[in-house]
This record gives sequence, structure tokens and C-alpha cells, in this order.
Amino acid sequence: MDDLLEVVLWVAFGLAGGFFGIFGFWRLRSMLKVWRAPDRPLHSVQALIWRDPGDITSLDLAAGPGGSDGAPRPPFTFVQEHLSGSQPCVSVSDARGATWRVKWGHEVNAEALATRLAWAAGYFVETTYFVRSGRIEGASTLQRAAGCIGDDCRFADARFELDEDNVVKHFDEHSWAWNDNPFVGSRELNGLKIVMMWLSNWDAKDVRDVARGSNTAIFEHAVRTGLREARYLIIDWGGALGRWGSIISRGRWDCHAFAAETESFVTGWNGDEIGFGYTGQRTADIANGIHADDVAWLMRRLSRLEKRQIAAAVRASGGTDEEVEVFTDALRARLDRLIAVAQR
Repeated sequence: MDDLLEVVLWVAFGLAGGFFGIFGFWRLRSMLKVWRAPDRPLHSVQALIWRDPGDITSLDLAAGPGGSDGAPRPPFTFVQEHLSGSQPCVSVSDARGATWRVKWGHEVNAEALATRLAWAAGYFVETTYFVRSGRIEGASTLQRAAGCIGDDCRFADARFELDEDNVVKHFDEHSWAWNDNPFVGSRELNGLKIVMMWLSNWDAKDVRDVARGSNTAIFEHAVRTGLREARYLIIDWGGALGRWGSIISRGRWDCHAFAAETESFVTGWNGDEIGFGYTGQRTADIANGIHADDVAWLMRRLSRLEKRQIAAAVRASGGTDEEVEVFTDALRARLDRLIAVAQR
């Protein structure tokens, strides 16, 4: 028995050592990539991470930030395949000449829904649509996407993300960190952290994780002739709307797992800070330092989000009848928990 216990302990130590060794390797690679990168070439007159969404009850969450008129219009024409990233992806042009990055896989629905809800809260997102089916002309000799587009060029269940013109985009080494940006300590940044936890988005990688891919970015938009504003945003919401947690336990787009963690969404108070049950890639950066004033500020708008709007967003993201019901109830229940905290 003692020999078996010793073997188990050595295996556990070996696994732990391997995990921290791999983590340390990626951390060191990220540090080197950031250190070697040139200075971030921003040319904006102001930096923003949030913008007032106005009357939230009037927002069309089925259409999302692009609106119903901005949806991708067939016919779609193949432009190129992308071989980086975790999921199969191609670029296409639509009937209006707009370029879209089309992705398949288990992150599609989560991205479509999370971007709509983050946008409703006032945060910048990329224009995203879930497209149930269609045809991409000229899609041939594919590699990773070969299993997603048939010989007849037809596809199903895809995420279309608009590749906007006239936007200067800063990714990876030129992105930003949760603990190092112009908004540290602000209610706007803390509000984004609350939204990350509301949606159970555990994939909070930032510029410090650039060797594995940063999920933060800065987009410079022209606001007036010759003037730009820098918008700080999350560019990957695919790790949302499932179970938060460690590598072996977390998931995505799982309505029942998401609903099961609603009870532990808010855990109480840690001194003058609010406690959250959330765990993710950078738990301390996301979950710590949130106060009642931060929640109250966000809830002044987000509390008015109606269940009909949430349901419309879930359905537009490819949700089944069951997913529409379960996600809508759980998302609204989490908002009610936040309202209770803000009113304490």
C-alpha cells in the first residue's frame, strides 16, 4: 500500500511539474515576443473601451451590432483559407463586396451570442453573424476547411465575422493586458470583467500570452478626417457560455453546464470586494478588485435587458428551443444576482 501511494505521489508530482514547465515555457516565449516587438504604432486622439449603448431595450440583439442590413449577403465567393487559429477558417466576399472571415467548429455559437451581449453592454466587438447554411463559390483544394465545405461548395453552421475596411488593427504583441492598459481601475474596465464572468468566458488570454495567441486587440477607427480613436476590445469569445474552470473541466456553449454554475456566479463579499465563482486563464485579473459601485454602474443599463432580447440573441446564434430557454433563464438570473449586489 505504501509503495502504491509513493507511485501515485510521484506521478502527481510529475504531472504538476510538467504542467508548470509547459506553462513557464509559453510564458517565457510570450515575454520574448513582446520584448522584441517594436513600439505599438498608435495614431489615435483618444482611447476607448466602452461606449454608452443608449436605450438598451431598443437594441435588436437578433441582428447584433451590424444590424439586419449589415448581414452577409449571398452569393459568397471564396478568397483564401487561413491555416492558423484553432478552428477551420476561410475568407469570402459577399454580394456587396464585403469581406468575411468564416469559421466552423465548437466556438461558432458562443461567439455569435457573446458578441451580441457584450455589445448590448456597451463594449466594442467585431460584427458577427451565425449563418445556418449557404454556398461558397470557388471553394476548392482546401486543407483544414475541407470537412466544412462540401464538394458542391455548400456549408452549414458557420460564423461570419466582418473584416472591416479602413480599420487599423493591432493584434498579438501590439494588443493589451488586463493589468496594463489606459483603463486600469476604471468602472469601464471592471464592467468588461463582469461581462466576461457573466458569460463564463474563461479564455482571457492577453498580450502576456502572445505565444499562444492574445484574445485582446486594439482597433483604430477613423472618426473625423485625419483623426482616429483606439478601441480596446476582446476579439475571441469562443470560450464562453459553458462551464468555467481549469483545463480539464471548462467548456463552451453548454446551456446546462452554464446554468448549473449560476448559483455560484456571485459568492458573496471578500472585504469590500465582491466574490465571484469564476475561474479561467487569468482568474485573478478578471475576478478580483470588483466593487459594488462597478456593478451598480454596469447594471444601470444592463439590468434593463429583457428576456425577449436575450432569447432573440440565442436563437440568432443558432440555439435550439431548449438552448434558448435555458440560456435565457440563466443569463437573466445572473443579472438578477448582480442587481441584488448593487442594491446592497
